[in-house]
This record gives sequence, structure tokens and C-alpha cells, in this order.
Amino acid sequence: MEQEVNAPCPTCGDADGLRLRTHIDEIPYFGEHTQVTLLCVACGWRQTDLIPAEAQTPTGWKLEISSPRHLTARVVRSTACTVRIPELDLEVAPGASSTGYVSNVEGVLQRFLDVLDIVERDVVAHGDLPEERAALDLLRMRLTMTMAAVFDAPVTLELLDPSGRSLILDDDASQRELTA
Repeated sequence: MEQEVNAPCPTCGDADGLRLRTHIDEIPYFGEHTQVTLLCVACGWRQTDLIPAEAQTPTGWKLEISSPRHLTARVVRSTACTVRIPELDLEVAPGASSTGYVSNVEGVLQRFLDVLDIVERDVVAHGDLPEERAALDLLRMRLTMTMAAVFDAPVTLELLDPSGRSLILDDDASQRELTA
């Protein structure tokens, strides 16, 4: 179902471009969900969230990425979820522009690489500092090696979701209840 939204786009300000799309679907191993997408036809901005049919318990998920099979593990991230790779001190926290997605571990690692590209362009634009460049190169190397299934130093993917709507679908993934 698609509806027009009577509000300006938060990115481009177009007053008539926002659309709200909803889609109900069954996600294997995760149950019935409603995907809600708000998008602007003028500039392409979008925000997506996955809302379960049933209330969930705040949950944390963890997977040590140590096998090529782990790269294909399904990852469901809600807009409330923090995604972390503690060994690399990388974290994506939820915010106003946070989006939910269904991907796999390799896709999540690629998202981190995409952000590193943005940070690197910013470092170069504001005067390339050797220490910052070296740190970015090390992060890029570790992520790239993991994506290439080279596991000299495995990394851990963690999802921390107070809404309980995120998960990692893999036999080696562990789940725990989040407490305050």
C-alpha cells in the first residue's frame, strides 16, 4: 500500500514528494513483519523500518566471524539496533536517520567499508593526517580480509536491540536478553 504524506521531505524540503509504503511479509525464522518505508520521489531519500507483529524482548546477538559460511548469515537490523565490531572499535548507533534492513554479514561489513570511504574523503579534504590515514587503512584491511574469508584475527559482529527486532540467523550466533 502507498500513501502520500502531508509533510515536507527532511532532506530536500519538497512539500509534495513524500510517500509512505507499507508491506506485510513473513520473514523466515523471524515471523510476520510490516515493512514501513518513507521515501521522497523528488530526491530519493528513504527511511525503512521493520515492525514485528508481536512484541519482542530487548535482545543482543553475537557472531564471531571465523568461517566463510558466517559471511552469508542473514542479518536483520531494526532502526533501534546498535551494530558493533568491538575488536575494531566500530559502532553504528541508532539515530533519527537510522534505517532497518535485511542483509547478510558480508553486506553489514560492506556498510562499514562504505562509511570508511566517507570518513577518508573527509580526512583528505581537511588535511590528510598520517595517523588518521594509518588507522583508516588498518580498519579497511581488517574488514576487507574478513570479507575475503581470511581469518587471521576473527572479528565479532554484535547487534544490541532494545526493541528486540534484530537478529543474526546462524547456528553459531548467540542470543542474550539485554538488561537495563
